[in-house]
Amino acid sequence: MAAVVLRSVRAVLGLWILALLPMLTGCSTAGLLLSAAGVATDTSIPWAIVKHLHTQLTEGDPVACRSLNSVQRAVSGRCGSFVPGSLQVADVQKPDLVTCPLALAARDPKLWPVLGELIAKGASPESCTRTPLLELAVAHPCPEFESAAPEVLRSIEWLAQADARAIDHDVVRLLSCPQARIAGLDQVLDRWLAQGELEPGRLAFSPLGALHPEHLGTPLALALEARGHTAQAALGPYAGSLPSGFELALRGSHWQAIDWWLTRLPELANRVPPAQGNQLAWLPLQRVLVPSFLDHPTDQAEMVAFLMARGASPWRKLPFDPGRSIVTHARDIGSPMLALLEAPPPRKTMPVTVLADSAARQRLAERVDR
Repeated sequence: MAAVVLRSVRAVLGLWILALLPMLTGCSTAGLLLSAAGVATDTSIPWAIVKHLHTQLTEGDPVACRSLNSVQRAVSGRCGSFVPGSLQVADVQKPDLVTCPLALAARDPKLWPVLGELIAKGASPESCTRTPLLELAVAHPCPEFESAAPEVLRSIEWLAQADARAIDHDVVRLLSCPQARIAGLDQVLDRWLAQGELEPGRLAFSPLGALHPEHLGTPLALALEARGHTAQAALGPYAGSLPSGFELALRGSHWQAIDWWLTRLPELANRVPPAQGNQLAWLPLQRVLVPSFLDHPTDQAEMVAFLMARGASPWRKLPFDPGRSIVTHARDIGSPMLALLEAPPPRKTMPVTVLADSAARQRLAERVDR
């Protein structure tokens, strides 16, 4: 009988609270709990219901800052500004299987000030599932390093040297991007080369394909080619999330970098082989017809002319639809580049010196005949 009564009390109290919920939708969780607690007596049964209700209402809510340890507060991004010296060594060195404080601090430029103290008090990149610099590279391929404090830059350099996993396609892209070069972080790549870390056959990616387009032509790129790295190998499969070097050059209208690739592999003007076995080849001229492909859509006409001047044929068949050409595709999508694509190629004129030599030979032949 007592059990039946208790169940009835729970049911009635639960229904009463549920009936109030629509009227309290604008209230905070605390307000709802106070409303529920108002009907609670000193007995354990209704208070247990209130606690159960609290659990349900706060499920998924961020943990209160006062309940976090010093490291968790520092990298939460919502518990106020980081106070230097506030990290406790025990908290820094405590294993965290859910998150890695170094990775959290590295991938968010707003948390970079925490990096130095984390490292100084024993944080290890090996405790992270992925190397912290890879987390940064994927989240921000080229952050504003030039505005970072010197101690932050030293921390990033340390992460690159202390963790062997940092030698990665996406991290090389990160450290060779323009902002990294301004801050001097590209020196890490020179150091890796000097240490023999970038030798052919040792990596799951090509350093030439990983370099930012604006880093091609530098002494580092020349040294990589001298060591045996090739543009052809840079077109192959690679372990990385960021786009290949040639694709990035095309997207960003990096004219000198595109010429760097086409000088070594002229066939790229017409066809780029698939990087993975389950992909199709792609045609640069067809890709740039999509305005969203280019970082600067206003460069579209210049890019089309640039590629055609270097041998790209608008009559190439589409790999995904051999019955249609690039011109057909441009006509179907109403591309404003259609007239440029259909224009006849400029007539090849012989240089003046060649014409003069030909005329001289003709006159000589006439004199011989006489």
